Amino acid sequence: RTHTGMFPAITKSVCQRVGHDVQRTPLARHCVRFFNGFSQDEMPVEETPAPRVLITGALGQLGSGLASLLRKKYGPENVIMSDIVNPPRRVRDTGRYIFADILDFKNLQEKVVNEGVDWLIHFSALLSAVGENNVPLAIKVNIEGMHNILEVSRQYKLRVFIPSTIGAFGPTTPRNPTPDLTIQRPQTIYGVAKVHAELMGEYYHHKYGVDFRCLRFPGIISAETPPGGGTTDYSTEIFHDAVTTQRHQCFLEHDTRLPMMYIDDCTRATAEVMELPEHRLKQRVYNIQAMSFTPAEIYAEVKKHVPDMEIEYKPDSRQAIADTWPQVLDDTNARLDLGWNHEYDLPKLVTTMLTKIRAQKEGKGAVNTHKQAAAI
Repeated sequence: RTHTGMFPAITKSVCQRVGHDVQRTPLARHCVRFFNGFSQDEMPVEETPAPRVLITGALGQLGSGLASLLRKKYGPENVIMSDIVNPPRRVRDTGRYIFADILDFKNLQEKVVNEGVDWLIHFSALLSAVGENNVPLAIKVNIEGMHNILEVSRQYKLRVFIPSTIGAFGPTTPRNPTPDLTIQRPQTIYGVAKVHAELMGEYYHHKYGVDFRCLRFPGIISAETPPGGGTTDYSTEIFHDAVTTQRHQCFLEHDTRLPMMYIDDCTRATAEVMELPEHRLKQRVYNIQAMSFTPAEIYAEVKKHVPDMEIEYKPDSRQAIADTWPQVLDDTNARLDLGWNHEYDLPKLVTTMLTKIRAQKEGKGAVNTHKQAAAI
C-alpha cells in the first residue's frame, strides 16, 4: 500500500544529505511531483530571498547605473547606495542612500550589520590621473580602504566585488591581446593598487574562503556623468564637443588604441558576475571588453553623424599612461566561463551617446555633475 505523503519527505531527506536542493534537483522535483500529484507547472518552488546589496562610492560613474539595474531586479529597498558626501535629491528619491566611509572600519562594520548586507560592491577609488597627483591619498583610499572592504567581507561572509581595470597592466605586458594571466608591473599608483586588490582578493578567497569576484574593466563610456580625471576620458569628451562646439582637442595621439565599453554593458556584466553561482567561476579575476579603438577611429565614426566635426591632437601626461596599457583585452575566459557577451559596438556606442547628450543639451535629460566619470 502506497503512503503518498511519505515519499516527498524521504526524497527531500535524501537530497539534502547529498547536498542537493530539493526544489531545483530534476530527480527530486520529478519524485515530489509524482507522489504529490503535481504537474511540472504546478510544482511549488521556494524563492531565493533577494540579496541585500551595498555599493560603496556609489555616486561615481558606475554606482548609479548599477544601483538602478539591481533595484529593478531586487527592489529599491534591497540595494543601498553609499558615499561620503550629501547626494543630489534625485538620488535619495530613487532608493536607499547612506553615509559609509571605507576608511573607517567600525563605520563599515556598522553599516554591514545594520543593513543586513549580503553583497558588497566596492567602487570607491581615486582614478588614474587623479591618483598620480595625490599619491598619499590614493594609497589611503585605493589600498587601505580596499583592505577594510576585504576584511569586513571575511568577518560577515559577504560576496564581494572589487573591479580592476586595464590600469593594472604595465609597459612589459603583452598589449595585443592581453591575456588574463600575464606580467603586470603597472607604473601608476592606481595600477599598483589594482594589482594589489586582485592579489589580496585571491588571497582572501584561498585563505578564508571569501567569495571575491573581480572584472578588469576597459575604459567606460557614459553620457550620464561628465569626464573627471581618467586616461580614457577623451572617449566621453568627444561626444560633448560634437554636440556643442564641433571641435575636440584630444589629449592622446591619434593612433593610441585602448579597449573600451559602454556603461550599460559594464553594469550588466557586474550584475551578471555577482549573480552567478560560485562554482561557475574558474578564476577570480577576468578580463572583459566590448570594443577597441583609437581616437582617429572614434572621430571618424562621430564625423558620420556630425560632418563639421574637427579634431586636434595635443597629447598631455596621460599619453605616457596610455602607452603602458593594453590595446586589446583577451576576454575569452569571461565569455566561456561567465557567458559574457557585449551588446554595444562602436557604431551603436556613437549613435547612443550622441542621442543621449543631444537630449541632455535640449533639457530632456540631466547630467550628474556631482562626481568624476571615468572608470580608469
